Amino acid sequence: MMIESFERISPRKFQCAVVVAALCFVLASSDNLRQARAQTAPEAASIEQAATVHVDVTPEHTLNTIYPDTATGAWMDDLTKTQVDNLSKPETIQGIKNLGWGSITMRNNSELRLSAWHWNENGTWSDPATKSGYFAGSADLGEPIHYGYSYSLPHRDFMTSGDQPLVAGFQTYWKSNPYLTSHFTGESDARHPQWVVTDMGTARPVNAIHIQWVNPYAVVYEVEYWIGDNNALDWDMGPNGVWRAFPSGTVTNGKGGDVHLKLSVEPITARFVRVLMSKSSGTCDTHGAGDIRNCVGYALQTLSIGRMDSGGAYSIVYPADGAEPGPSTGGERRHGGGGAQGAFPGSAEDTAGSFCASSVDPWHEADNLITGGHDEYNGMDNFFASGLTMGHAALVACAAIYDTPEDCANEVAYIHKRGYAVVGIEIGEECDGKHTMPEDYGAIYCQWADAIHKLTPDARLGGPVFEGVDKDITLWADDQGRTSWMGRFVDYLKAHGHLKDLSFMSFEHYPFMVNGASPPDDWDTLYIEPGIMKHVVDMWREDGVPKDVPLIISESGITAGRSSKGYLGVTGRAIWECDAFGTFFEQGGKAFYRPAINNGASDRWNYGGGPNGGGAYGTPEYTPFTSAHMINFEWLEHGGGANRIFPASADLMDAAGRTVITSYAVDRPDGTWSLMLINHDLHGAHPIHLVFDDANRQRHSFAGPVTLVQYCNTPTENKNATIAPSPDGMYNLPSGSITVIRGKLQ
Repeated sequence: MMIESFERISPRKFQCAVVVAALCFVLASSDNLRQARAQTAPEAASIEQAATVHVDVTPEHTLNTIYPDTATGAWMDDLTKTQVDNLSKPETIQGIKNLGWGSITMRNNSELRLSAWHWNENGTWSDPATKSGYFAGSADLGEPIHYGYSYSLPHRDFMTSGDQPLVAGFQTYWKSNPYLTSHFTGESDARHPQWVVTDMGTARPVNAIHIQWVNPYAVVYEVEYWIGDNNALDWDMGPNGVWRAFPSGTVTNGKGGDVHLKLSVEPITARFVRVLMSKSSGTCDTHGAGDIRNCVGYALQTLSIGRMDSGGAYSIVYPADGAEPGPSTGGERRHGGGGAQGAFPGSAEDTAGSFCASSVDPWHEADNLITGGHDEYNGMDNFFASGLTMGHAALVACAAIYDTPEDCANEVAYIHKRGYAVVGIEIGEECDGKHTMPEDYGAIYCQWADAIHKLTPDARLGGPVFEGVDKDITLWADDQGRTSWMGRFVDYLKAHGHLKDLSFMSFEHYPFMVNGASPPDDWDTLYIEPGIMKHVVDMWREDGVPKDVPLIISESGITAGRSSKGYLGVTGRAIWECDAFGTFFEQGGKAFYRPAINNGASDRWNYGGGPNGGGAYGTPEYTPFTSAHMINFEWLEHGGGANRIFPASADLMDAAGRTVITSYAVDRPDGTWSLMLINHDLHGAHPIHLVFDDANRQRHSFAGPVTLVQYCNTPTENKNATIAPSPDGMYNLPSGSITVIRGKLQ
């Protein structure tokens, strides 16, 4: 979920190191790219020998209509304080303008890192005397907000959900999210059971469990083991198996306290063990009875999986070192982190094991502030007033699974009071990566929507901000046999009358670390991007996302994490990006946010330029410049007008059955037709025969001057020229190149 040069801490995407390829190319200077040169004649080839590129210009066949000022954009994540300040500098703003992106989105890295986000430090604690409890930023307008901050969650304790948590202060015990209980959902707690899964890293023979319950404890719970593959906690790959209760694993009258429970007479070999909780004691935790949120849900101090002999003697099997997890300060190494050799906790590759929980109580205190000048945010007012939004409406994050509805509602109200323009509010961040059940996220989404619309009735909300996957996110089957995460979430909204509150569906796109396994680090991977994008878009619709709900890619990159210099080369990155944008809009996508602007702020990783050693941010030597230039200045037309996407296709296939040339056609507001053509063949140029016609088989052709812009793997072949149109529609596509041909049709 991250641009190639900016580290995004998500082990699901970090687990495979990206190998440095030998494909490292030099990006041509802006002068070379813009220099008008006469086009060399296509290689001698007849129309019969050329690949045919067909463009259907029938008005009724329009595939999509986009407005680039809000349809193409960049994204911004957590920052250092220095980066926040640097992003406000005129040279940084100018660099962003040079890239041409329209809108911008603010990401919520706090939630990614299992922590609470304070978008406004001016707010109210539920226990103001101790500055602790449940925090809500104020919607009142005061001094401009320059920075945002993260706070660790003491009630996370030793649990993790696939990401490296932020930790500050004392970790106490695990407690589930109170907003998933009947007091807030209006449903039986059995509809939203909470769970803790112990992944022992490898299958081990066990027949007992030790649980140190604290208040509120589970009265009804079941201890189960997983029968199936090693993907029980990998919802990207999709678990294949079932949970089965241990013969003596069902408890219907729990009393809390220190429990050593014998689960079976003979040990059962399993890797994953789940404690599924469905009824709470309702007894209040260490923070007292003054707040109902302290008295609902479930809490435990520690647990281990082991064996118990016939005499009742218990021995720990996991954790493997025999030391049960428990409270610690942030500086100590804790059980529960998991992630052997870079594998994310709960994956098939994680042989170290881990503990994973269905939810975490967002209770925290002032001492949990993450300090040190890292992991901070551009404050709400600084974000909107600094010029980063380019005067366009922004997409803004709102915390959810580690927050309160009042805090999110106040944030939206604050933005509204300030008069800042937004295209929408994303509810949460990567809930699938946190192992949040779809029904649980649905319950939170409904509560948050009600709270937000009470203060800001016209707010447009969306989610669930999925991590970048290439297949449906599936999990354990429910009682109806349904495994699709998105399908179950949509069904929950429908059943609770809240589907109308899903104004857009958002997800992330990181195709080249597919489900945690990077494909080969070579040029051939570029051929698969259009197919991946088409599949993903179709998948959400098949899961039940209504056709009138827009799809938004709110974060993206060629691969997650910090890939090394040279991955697929500069040209390869540009080809991937142009294919991604073209295919997404061709498939009906609403908005696509591509590069992180964090690089323009420097400081954290000392990147003054592109990840491939390019120049200053936003200059032609900066790696993303070429794809940004081709998309925003050559192919599309910014400025508020409608750009209409039309069907276009090429008939050239290689010996492996792959489409060699992809094509994307746009009818622009300035009256020109713009065709973006990508030749994926790294070793061969290809002549094309360009054909425009309509449903009546009436041929059309360029009339008057034609703009030809080509960015090529071989820099000396780059072109930016105004030429006479080819009378027979013949043009040449250099090897490994992006071409835009633009002109008026007759």
